[in-house]
Amino acid sequence: MSEQEFGFETQAIRTHLDRTQYQEHSTPLYLSSSFVFEDAEDMRASFTEEKVRNIYSRFSNPNTTEFVDKVCAMEGAEAGYAFATGMAAIYSSFAALLDSGDHIVSAGSVFGSTHALFMTYFPKWKIETSYFDINKPETVESFIKPNSKILYVETPTNPGVDVIDLELLGGIAKKHNLILIVDNCFATPYIQQPIKYGAHIVVHSATKLMDGQGRVLGGVAVGDADLIRKIYLFSRNTGPAMSPFNAWVLSKSLETLAVRVDRHCENALKVAEFLESHPNVNSVKYPFLKSHPKYEIAKKQMLLGGNIIAFEIKGGIDAGRQFLDKIKLCSLSANIGDVKTIVTHPASTTHSKLSVDEKLAVGITEGLVRVSVGLENVKDVIADLDQALSK
Repeated sequence: MSEQEFGFETQAIRTHLDRTQYQEHSTPLYLSSSFVFEDAEDMRASFTEEKVRNIYSRFSNPNTTEFVDKVCAMEGAEAGYAFATGMAAIYSSFAALLDSGDHIVSAGSVFGSTHALFMTYFPKWKIETSYFDINKPETVESFIKPNSKILYVETPTNPGVDVIDLELLGGIAKKHNLILIVDNCFATPYIQQPIKYGAHIVVHSATKLMDGQGRVLGGVAVGDADLIRKIYLFSRNTGPAMSPFNAWVLSKSLETLAVRVDRHCENALKVAEFLESHPNVNSVKYPFLKSHPKYEIAKKQMLLGGNIIAFEIKGGIDAGRQFLDKIKLCSLSANIGDVKTIVTHPASTTHSKLSVDEKLAVGITEGLVRVSVGLENVKDVIADLDQALSK
């Protein structure tokens, strides 16, 4: 049976390094900064890349190789590189592929640190970004300029849980010769594979559902081999590599990704249905609720709805703060994708420095609450949310 015929779960579990002479069943941890050579010729051939082998863990390490190989198998990608964080993956991908004077076309609904790259740092190198409304995909082409090089999107988005048609974006990228980069963090490769729809590069914060237990930081970029080669060379010289220990942890985590995400999504749908019926909630956004404006698109390109819910609490920013203060079981944290359910009020925390208009432009209302649904008994999660909303 060929590797391509294996199911997702089998690839996640059975993609591993060759066993050493000790015939271990579980891949060992390679805590080594560097690797030795047989002789001068072996060293020369290794540095000229006539040989594919480990030289220095900033370049590659057996543990990071195994982790990347698993993500490539899951995403249907040709190659990849593992980073210390998700933001390192995003920054390095852009920095490696862009030149001064280039232009990015991006959905306006992006993670706050990504927004800072686009608006604060990239302009220093004369790289401009134009934002389109993710809920108006018909406008995307109007933002494309002669110097546009990258089309960028998150789907579902953070924190508004908006969804955009990846097949549509893939067609636009092909028509205009753009590099389509998709942040697939909220969905994971178990739920969604953007490369099937025309994405050239897929990035993840492995810190989230890939790890799933809030233990380590990590990021990864996978996709077209020629583009990944440029990202690798940039990263090899600038040093944002993932540590071998984190790669070892994450590779183990991927073995249970499917079973964990199944339960996350099962719980999240029940929580979303509860919230939709609560009298103190104005609206709920969850991709697999029929009330989601892009429900049909979500069903087309996603296996499940994910574990993130955005809901609008009645009473605005004060009600949002009071809701957080009443939470007992769930955690108040900035992370997502943990086994523990986490609630966040973006308007008073992560996005508090934005003006009201800036918040609304990216789908953040004063009463918006983001819930990362965990793996607790869902009845307990619902009970905690209910008591906090009712008070």
